[in-house]
Amino acid sequence: MPTRHLSKDYPWVSSPPIISAPMSGFAGPALAHAVYKADGLGFLGGVPDMAALRTALEDVTGLVTGTRTPASGHTLPIGLGALLFAQKLEEVVALIAEFRPVAVWLFAAHESPDFALWTAEIRKVSANTKIWVQIGSVRGAVHLAQSCKPDVLVLQGADAGGHGGEKGAGIISLIPETLHALQRLELLDNISIVAAGGIADGSGVAAALTLGADGIVMGTRFLAAEETSVHPLYRAAILETEDGGQTTVRAKLFDELAGPNIWPKDFDGRALVAQSYKDHIEGISIAEIRKSHAEAKQTSHLGFDQENRRAAIWAGTGVGLVRERAPAAEIVTEIREAAKVTLRKALTNLE
Repeated sequence: MPTRHLSKDYPWVSSPPIISAPMSGFAGPALAHAVYKADGLGFLGGVPDMAALRTALEDVTGLVTGTRTPASGHTLPIGLGALLFAQKLEEVVALIAEFRPVAVWLFAAHESPDFALWTAEIRKVSANTKIWVQIGSVRGAVHLAQSCKPDVLVLQGADAGGHGGEKGAGIISLIPETLHALQRLELLDNISIVAAGGIADGSGVAAALTLGADGIVMGTRFLAAEETSVHPLYRAAILETEDGGQTTVRAKLFDELAGPNIWPKDFDGRALVAQSYKDHIEGISIAEIRKSHAEAKQTSHLGFDQENRRAAIWAGTGVGLVRERAPAAEIVTEIREAAKVTLRKALTNLE
């Protein structure tokens, strides 16, 4: 049987493990620290600006330890996201060597071998930093298990908000099929599986656990957390949106609004259906859409206002379950307890 290590590697994390996604531009020190304090695992978002990333690491180190300077031989109990296509390996590795985050979440490489390269370099400088790799396919998960031997595979379902592979499946098939494939090839030992995509309440957590996940990632739900760095109108849009399967859509357009798309070719992103997307469907040129988007971004509402929503508002299909703003600790605790209630009820119904 596989040997799972979430509880060993992150001993402060309560069961079921709740993880905040490394949402670039949103998941800052306050959110990562709040999730950590609630016995979850918080991640800082990966950003290309190394000065900003250093500041974020200093800030979260200060929140955890009381000093912004990392102590020698420490391991920071916070995770760090890494966008492989947008960051320089040597710059990120230098920060990892200095701050030694407990985990680094690798995502979005231009070429698959980049994952193995980043994994090897990170392990050289910080042996206690665990490697997480995000993927949305069975074949991709098997390849990564063989080439990188990550500590954690983040299986992202197609319901996820933000960026992911263009082709994908929901976690209801992705997780069990991946587990079967890894077990069949004897690759599952020492690799934990966490689920991401469409999970925003206790019942979603319970479902992911029954599918075989060892932990659960949430992104959209934490957009309503008080500690998340988000424009008030962006958060208001999240809170007012319902029926996420109809009011969100996956498209490359969202990465073309401000200029040419820089994401790897096999990626798109899920966001709220807004006027920019409606214009695209109606055949309006990308030049005109970009012009309207740029004009909206110059206003005080930055294109997030309901009357002229032009900017991308990243959200998963679970957005309709996100109904109120709350402290991150309250979100973690309530969802963790609700998952336990759901699982107990399901077991009772089987008796």
